[in-house]
Amino acid sequence: MEKEKQYIYDKNSPSFKIDESIRKKFHSCLFSKFCHALNEYQLLQPNDKVAVCISGGKDSMLMAKLFQELKRHDKFPFELVFLVMDPGYNKKNMDLIKHNLKLLDIPAKIFKSDIFDCVSDVEKSPCYLCARMRRGYLYNKAKELGCNKIALGHHYDDVIETILMGMLYGAQIQTMMPKLKSTNVEGMELIRPMYLIRERDIIRWSNYNNLHFIQCACRFTESTFKQEDENASKRKETKKLIAKLKETNPQVEANIFRSMENINLGTAITYKDKQGNKHSFLDDY
Repeated sequence: MEKEKQYIYDKNSPSFKIDESIRKKFHSCLFSKFCHALNEYQLLQPNDKVAVCISGGKDSMLMAKLFQELKRHDKFPFELVFLVMDPGYNKKNMDLIKHNLKLLDIPAKIFKSDIFDCVSDVEKSPCYLCARMRRGYLYNKAKELGCNKIALGHHYDDVIETILMGMLYGAQIQTMMPKLKSTNVEGMELIRPMYLIRERDIIRWSNYNNLHFIQCACRFTESTFKQEDENASKRKETKKLIAKLKETNPQVEANIFRSMENINLGTAITYKDKQGNKHSFLDDY
């Protein structure tokens, strides 16, 4: 059995300055909020084995560093496996991912899939299909490696944008949950430990350390012949709308987030229970 990497501070490591920035300058806005989410939503338990899923972007790379920092505190036993799935990235993007893994001292396991080939001819919502397939591959690889959880790098801004998008474009009230049990892979759970971290602070951390990560690296953004996926376009519109609303209401982001903690079913015309059954206010009017 492979011995788990010891997460100790090495002042000669290229990542030491980056690690130090998480411990000091960005401790309150990054690490503290990371730990708060872990505690608030009970995302991590003793003896968990977590597959930390790294796409190559700023969010998932930071999540890996935060998990390493948590491991150094050694509060209770848990294991980490850092996973990078190559769904068909071009060489430039894959080289940048490998460069950053080395720079940040993240011992990741890289495995390939054919997802980009599978969705390359899909006309409607290719990003949605790609995301679903990615998750399936990650679940299965994590299970193969003996993990019981996968961690994804969605942050606070992803959450509030998802809430508003559901209302404006999907005519529904729902949120991106901090954790979910897999319905297809038995005993597997998805967690989102970046749930309370703001995107602006992730960008500040990245810029402070002069780090450069891949953006969206799919083939659709590489081609001028493909239109932007509708869902991605709607997310951009929603992000702009929230920024505009914030100009006159500084609390708008927090209010959107907290709205999912203050749902009053007594004022809902209809709602669905956990089994998907629909209920009306007329049922017991």
